[in-house]
Formats: sequence, C-alpha cells, structure tokens
Amino acid sequence: MSGCNTNNQLSPKQALERLGKDDRGIALLTVMLIMLMLTVMGVAAMTVSSVENNIAGIQRTTEAAGTAAESCLGTGVNIIQQTIMAGSLPAALAPPVTNAANLNREIMGQSDNNSDQPAQGSANVQLSAGAFTVYGDIDRLYAKPMSGGSQVFAGAYEGYGQGAGAGGIEIYYRISCVAQNIALGTTSHTTAVYACVTAGEGCQRKL
Repeated sequence: MSGCNTNNQLSPKQALERLGKDDRGIALLTVMLIMLMLTVMGVAAMTVSSVENNIAGIQRTTEAAGTAAESCLGTGVNIIQQTIMAGSLPAALAPPVTNAANLNREIMGQSDNNSDQPAQGSANVQLSAGAFTVYGDIDRLYAKPMSGGSQVFAGAYEGYGQGAGAGGIEIYYRISCVAQNIALGTTSHTTAVYACVTAGEGCQRKL
C-alpha cells in the first residue's frame, strides 16, 4: 500500500491547477494597484498645479516690471517738456531728477548722443514704482527744422496741433528706462524715441 497516493498528496500538475483556480488575495492586489494609480495621478496633478502657479507668478512679475519701466517714459517726457519750456531744467523736478547738471546739458543740446546708461549712480531719473526701482536715461539725439508746407502745419498732420506760421525745431530724444527688483531678480528694459518741438506743445513718440 505504500506505493499509492494518499488524499493529502497532490501531483505537480494538480497543484498548479488548484493554484490557478485559487483567487484569494486578488481583491487586495487590485485595491493596491488602484491606490497606486490614484497616488501617481494626485502627485502629477499637484506638480502641474505648482508649475502653473509659478508661471502665472512670473508672468505677473514681468508685466509689473514692464509697467514700471513704461511709467519712467512718461516721467522722462514730462521732464523734457518742462525743461524746453523753461529754458533750463526746473529745480522743482528734483527728485526724481538726479545728475541735474548733466541732464540739463543733454536736454538743452550741449551734450548730444551721450553714451551714459540708465544705471544706479549714473541715471538721469530715479523713481519707485511699486516694488520696483526705476532708472531712466534721457539723451538728446539731434535737432532739425520741422518739415512740410503750411497746409501740413495747419492741418496738424505731424500731430503737434500748431499753426502754419509757428515754425519750430524738432528735437529728437531717446529715453531709456530700466525697472529692477533685486529681491525677485527681475529686470525690465524699455526704450523710446520722442520728437519734441521748441515752438508749440508736446512730444510725439516716434519709436
């Protein structure tokens, strides 16, 4: 009788068949896989959200820096207009004017195409715009007689709105501005060219 199989002994083939039919632990494995997938999806969603927030923050900071730099252009035009009308740089403009003597020479034509740059310590204009410090440089480029006939002037085609007999000289100025936020490491540059007239009012942006 020793050569007969007992009831508790299975052949390898029978053991494999029984193991294939045994589904114990499948539910636990399925739940663990689902939890793993949900965890990966959650981490991915958090990462994407963080990246989008960072991009939005950078965009807001860049726009604020650009706005701060643009505000410097308006200040520079105002300084040029008041200086031309008064014949010299008004003392009431300091601040934001720095290097007043040098700026007066540049606006009035004693120092054309000056190569100074709008940086701390050498700027013509310095002002604060929100969290940004803005440095501006004003350079007189050249002057020329206003071109065009009397109908051009009378019709204000050049944009100055002055009469035919007013005459005048167009003076071209370059205004360069830099807005800086050292804490954020953000810098924005902007440059514009304006044509201003000695007889009449206003400066027109050309570039």
